[in-house]
Amino acid sequence: MPEASYRIARVHPKDAKDSPIPEQFFVRNDAEDYDSPEGQKWTIIDSPFPTSRANQNSASREGWEINDVVSQDQFDLLAPCAPTNIFGMAHNTGAPGRAIPPQSFHKAASSVIGPNQAIELMSSDARVEPEAELTIVIGKPAKNLTLDNAREVVLGVTIGNDVTDRDAQKADELWISAKSPDTFTPLGPWIVVGLEDQDLEIGIVHNGEALETSTTQNLGWGVEEILVYHSEFLTLQPGDVILTGFPATSRRIAAGDEVTCKIQGIGELTNPVIAV
Repeated sequence: MPEASYRIARVHPKDAKDSPIPEQFFVRNDAEDYDSPEGQKWTIIDSPFPTSRANQNSASREGWEINDVVSQDQFDLLAPCAPTNIFGMAHNTGAPGRAIPPQSFHKAASSVIGPNQAIELMSSDARVEPEAELTIVIGKPAKNLTLDNAREVVLGVTIGNDVTDRDAQKADELWISAKSPDTFTPLGPWIVVGLEDQDLEIGIVHNGEALETSTTQNLGWGVEEILVYHSEFLTLQPGDVILTGFPATSRRIAAGDEVTCKIQGIGELTNPVIAV
């Protein structure tokens, strides 16, 4: 019988003092009902990424020590990890994607934001669209994986929003300018460990309107295949994330909008949209 899933979040205490390096802690919650009273109580844990400098807990202080219990209203959720590398599977929107060899693209680590942080649009003319994607979070260094052992290096899964400038995507064959602007990779709200992810509903809510959904079952390449492909030519590191593809329906976003990415079993990732 599989073990019950649980959540890990990276958080910033609301009572933190101003600092050049903002405070962060990792917390864990084992409640099945996320909205229950127990689902709002989190236990402070050691970093699940002990070798990643960017993913270390801040110095302990009163109320924020290992095994202390904190309420969800005591902190703000950050992106659940600070990745060194962000990869996204290209052309993985369904079975037709398997007609060509697997391909991946890279997104800048500086594009990551957390829940409720704003997606920034530099031009009101650009056609920018969100993409809700099951996102793999790497827990161990990994190279030359096989389909049999690929899952062993996965810490869990989260929601990634692969925000994309469609106009730039057409002009830039490497997609860097389309997918790596600041704020174009919202991640969150937490990592779910032990979730069966083969058939989870995925969808987007745009300004309160739910768009047509799909499921992870409709991705062309599965999680194990995606991990094997990447590990053939690079070493995946703890805290790295891989966005697996978007099989559902999207819509153009504009300043003043609010976009929510939803994945069954994980939750919701909501971000406002602003102009800069």
